[in-house]
Amino acid sequence: MHQQLRAADTLARLGGDEFAILVEDINEIEAMDLAERLLVAIRRPLRLGNRDVVCSASIGVATAKAGDGDDGPDPGELLRNADLAMYSAKGAGRDRCALFDPAMYAGILREAEDRAELERALAQQEFVVHYQPIVDLPTSRLIGVEALVRWEHPVRGPVGPNSFIPLAESTGLIVPLGRWVLRQACEQLAAWREQFPAAAAIRVNVNLSARQFQHEGLVEEVGGILAETGVDPHQIVLEITESLLMQDTDSTIETLGRLKALGVRLAIDDFGTGYSSLSYLKRFPVDILKIDRSFVDGITTEHGDATLAEAVVQLGRALQLQTVAEGIETNEQWSTLQDLGCEFGQGYLFARPGAAEAISSILGDARNPQDGD
Repeated sequence: MHQQLRAADTLARLGGDEFAILVEDINEIEAMDLAERLLVAIRRPLRLGNRDVVCSASIGVATAKAGDGDDGPDPGELLRNADLAMYSAKGAGRDRCALFDPAMYAGILREAEDRAELERALAQQEFVVHYQPIVDLPTSRLIGVEALVRWEHPVRGPVGPNSFIPLAESTGLIVPLGRWVLRQACEQLAAWREQFPAAAAIRVNVNLSARQFQHEGLVEEVGGILAETGVDPHQIVLEITESLLMQDTDSTIETLGRLKALGVRLAIDDFGTGYSSLSYLKRFPVDILKIDRSFVDGITTEHGDATLAEAVVQLGRALQLQTVAEGIETNEQWSTLQDLGCEFGQGYLFARPGAAEAISSILGDARNPQDGD
């Protein structure tokens, strides 16, 4: 980095892998040009021992004029602005530079406010769990439900997960939120079992996010909730994404094994959209493959989608795994999936996610078939 600077420029290491450069008498265009030169220089391989090490950097650039403020530029504010720009560069994909924009500061404030609002929502129990039925495709019989969290905002009304799950994931609030969803789902299953004999045969699927899965106390928390609610662990299915399985594989296999030892079942959600290989899949102690809805959408019109869905079904059969198709919305999709040999499915054709009372009605009808038509 020194080789790219002038003699009067100041280069300092702030700590760890973070550096700062103070450059005087330079405009924004020249500052960005310097940042690009630094990126090129940092990318050059370094020979360490018998191997080449390639590095990259994310660079934030902030400028200030000598006349800014009564006493000139504020050093702390200048460094803060450059820091915000650096995080913007990281968020845009890393190995690049970004120039500070006041909107970045507004974005940080907005994110802090959103986080505080999420924390308040958790504390005041503004979240609710809805359940979407999972059915046996040949008979339409209810075999399980998927627990889906919703936010009943006091001002905005019902808020869908796409509006708050990404923020909960990035801030770490997904860990307590996910723990709450699992507890709610288990308590609801226990209530259904006590009220309806048919509930003894259904399962409840609960999603685990990447942040939850990496949480050190996950297995102990799941075990504690199962013990406290008294549900049959075999009726709980924990869903994880295919891409998550490829992260730190040995550690992932160990965590999955410990979860399996609790008695729960494991499902790979959105299967077919990731990049796991068959050799990896054989190593993971999973029970269920969920066919991503993107394949189901075109299953009756796109030959490739039908072929991929059939491949997942055949793969599941070969590995003795159950298959569940997501996002079924038409009778044609339902019929095609049955022809392909898919066992179970869920989607708007059967039911939208709804409150627990809707599932109670289905279980009540199963207990008293003479009351139905």
